[in-house]
Amino acid sequence: MTRRCFALGCCLIAIVGCENSPPNSVTLPVDESFLDARGKHRPKPVSRPADQYAIKQPPPKLFGIVKYKSPIGILQAYLTPDPKDGKKHPAIIWITGGDCNSIGDVWSQADTDNDQSASQYRKAGIVMMYPSLRGGNQNPGKRESFFGEVDDVLAARQRLSELPYVDPERIYLGGHSTGGTLVLLVAETGAKFRAVFSFGPVYDLSRYGADFCHFDFANAEAVRVRSPIHWLRDIACPTLVIEGSIRGNLDSLEMLNAKCKNDMMKCYRIDRGNHFDILAPINTVLAQAILKDTGRDCNITLPTTPLGRLLPEELKK
Repeated sequence: MTRRCFALGCCLIAIVGCENSPPNSVTLPVDESFLDARGKHRPKPVSRPADQYAIKQPPPKLFGIVKYKSPIGILQAYLTPDPKDGKKHPAIIWITGGDCNSIGDVWSQADTDNDQSASQYRKAGIVMMYPSLRGGNQNPGKRESFFGEVDDVLAARQRLSELPYVDPERIYLGGHSTGGTLVLLVAETGAKFRAVFSFGPVYDLSRYGADFCHFDFANAEAVRVRSPIHWLRDIACPTLVIEGSIRGNLDSLEMLNAKCKNDMMKCYRIDRGNHFDILAPINTVLAQAILKDTGRDCNITLPTTPLGRLLPEELKK
């Protein structure tokens, strides 16, 4: 389905904090961290029919298939090959939406109004890794819906940091929709990514519904430990949460912003943009920001001026 193009006049607005709390919010013990809660939880995956297709072979000039060690076993990923220039490059792990446990074609040309591959980073010369997670692509383990998958992403980061052509101090993490929810949870572990970009996450796993999730949905603790709204205080790296104002998870963006008192996280609403057409232009801006982000501390933010004038000419058409 064709998505509406990102308009030249779209404005990106940084949402300022407010004092309202989300409905039905849970008051956590002062000393309970996300890691504490995860350590006490024992996941009980629920088996549901899912595609178990083998990982596709990518164009070798663009990606190779590598393996990385996760607590569940050996998993697979697409990875940008070594450019053989003797330099250490910035890198980003990208988690796609939908079935984010599996990976597929992330190299074919996509429409700029719905480019979920985040190819803008690769085209800018940034190393990219797309990890396949537990239960996906014939990997070991079962899907746990935003629980064990957090450990898989952290394991992918470790593998990426060991590559001789990657700068271990400049590893970023991004994701869209279900991938956006997952990367926000990863940020809440306190992981030291250079920055995290979460596009269109949900604030509470109950938003997905029982039919989508691979765990006991009636177990309130299982839902809570997978819901980003409860653990925002544990974010320890710059985290940008981004969503369009049309046909997306704008209500979740507003809930996250209302609840968060952590300066490490900032929320951005894209006026007249939707859940899909914001990806290509915003990722283009972020890719260029990564190339310039060479100081001791990360300096990546998004502008609050009209975004259109910051985009490459081909995205203005």
